[in-house]
Amino acid sequence: MDWLFFAEVTLAGLGSGALLALTALSFVLIYKATRVINLAVGEILMLGGYLFFAFSAGFGLPVWASIPLAIAGGGAVGALVERALIRPMLGESPISVFMVTVGLGSVLIGIAELIWNTDPRALPDFMGATPVFIGEAYVSRKIAIGFVVAALVITAFLILFRTWRGGIALRATATDQAAAYSCGIDVPGVFSLAWIVACATAAGTGILVGAIGGISPTMGVFGLSALVVVIIGGWIRCSGRWWVASSSASWRPGPAPISGASSSW
Repeated sequence: MDWLFFAEVTLAGLGSGALLALTALSFVLIYKATRVINLAVGEILMLGGYLFFAFSAGFGLPVWASIPLAIAGGGAVGALVERALIRPMLGESPISVFMVTVGLGSVLIGIAELIWNTDPRALPDFMGATPVFIGEAYVSRKIAIGFVVAALVITAFLILFRTWRGGIALRATATDQAAAYSCGIDVPGVFSLAWIVACATAAGTGILVGAIGGISPTMGVFGLSALVVVIIGGWIRCSGRWWVASSSASWRPGPAPISGASSSW
């Protein structure tokens, strides 16, 4: 086996997996807080790439200004969608809300095609092309940067969920909405916060994905790949819990025999 080639493929897979994990985070944030499966995450990711393209190539803004503006644009779309489409659907069946997100994805694709047409485009190069070597293994510079950014963002989320007041409110709402209400947490505000943060994260991921492979109205398919990651991750977590519970039950000592009971039983 060519171990060098194996190491290069593994490193490239880790980089792509980090971007999938970042996109999956957008799915999980919205679902855990609001119980809505947002199938439009991929299209919001696509929109983030196009917003960066518009700010940097269209308006000629520098990269350091275009990136936060594109991320803020994604968050603004999330706030608008939650307020105008999702909140009026509270109390409706989950499948109805799910279909709203499906329609939202189609609308976003149509808007992108109307403004920027269907041709694939390349984002302005802001990562450079100098290759990165880990030992003798080659890694694309863009893949490496994407991996580092994804790792930093996920680490920041882990810290915020444990220390920031809004993160703790998100966790409380995800665990039990009724209990969160009773503790004085503004649950509708948490819904808005979850949509804003999740859509901003998806837009930022769209910039990274677009910088690696270019942007097009169909790049929302990347978001569906992340949905597979979410499903498999949840299944593994549930399987792990089941295994731990089963193991605990199998090793737990049974009830003590009743004194005087016949051994023939």
